Amino acid sequence: MPTGSEEIVVSNLTKHYKALRAVDNLSFIVHSGRVTGFLGPNGAGKTTTLRMILGLVTPTSGTATFAGVRYVDLDQPIRHVGAVLEASSAHKGRSGINHLRMICAAAGLPRQAADEALARVGLTPAAKRKFKGYSLGMKQRLGIAAALLGNPRVLILDEPANGLDPEGIRWLRDLLKALAAEGRTVLVSSHLLSEMQQLADDVVIIAAGQLVRQGPVGEVLGSMTGGGQVRVRTPQTAALTAALAAEQLSATTLPDEALLVSGADAARVGHIAFTAGVELHELTGERADLEQVFLQLTAGKAGIR
Repeated sequence: MPTGSEEIVVSNLTKHYKALRAVDNLSFIVHSGRVTGFLGPNGAGKTTTLRMILGLVTPTSGTATFAGVRYVDLDQPIRHVGAVLEASSAHKGRSGINHLRMICAAAGLPRQAADEALARVGLTPAAKRKFKGYSLGMKQRLGIAAALLGNPRVLILDEPANGLDPEGIRWLRDLLKALAAEGRTVLVSSHLLSEMQQLADDVVIIAAGQLVRQGPVGEVLGSMTGGGQVRVRTPQTAALTAALAAEQLSATTLPDEALLVSGADAARVGHIAFTAGVELHELTGERADLEQVFLQLTAGKAGIR
């Protein structure tokens, strides 16, 4: 279970737009010292939720707080919460370092904070390059640098991997893990489920504006019906299939003629085969991945209502 404190608490958050319920009585907790993945289908209400957490959209009802304080009530919020909800936007003729220095001046932050943030995201070599010459990936890095200017305890990122190449995605993963290891709270939304499985400590999964699952990644993966699948190969396929059916287990024949058994672990399948006198050439447990769990949990739940 999470060991960090409850840094972000979302309680019964709701947002109605006329006939549309974008977010519907949503509650979840984000712990400090951990990376929390915020997942959901397109139109599930993720961005609306993040904007309500940050005070950019007024909830119809409900609250979102940082260590018990709403964003709008934070003293110098840039020192508490850093956020990137879209790729960084800046004057096309201004350099990356000057863009950050302007933010520092407006927020009363020391000038050197811009240099430190730029270095942390690996943009120092492009510090004096004009923004119009930045790639989308560089703009993402600049946005993260801006979010880090106030040395905030909380970082909220909406699809930060957009525009990043594989090397950039790995860099982002290492950075966010390092920030969480420093005790910060990291809440990040993404459609890259395989990356979220590597990055996140916890996940919050929503669909149709409602919470469908929250918890540590390992627990959520283990929640899939049957706890995963078992791949088994035998020269006695018919005999094993019949033995499994007698135990109310179904098996699917794969293209390579192996069987994929759902609803049981490897130990149970092996025991059934042994009891039936079936020879096995392969017996491998296949744990569910985050994509499988996500699709199972959100199946049939429309994102847009």
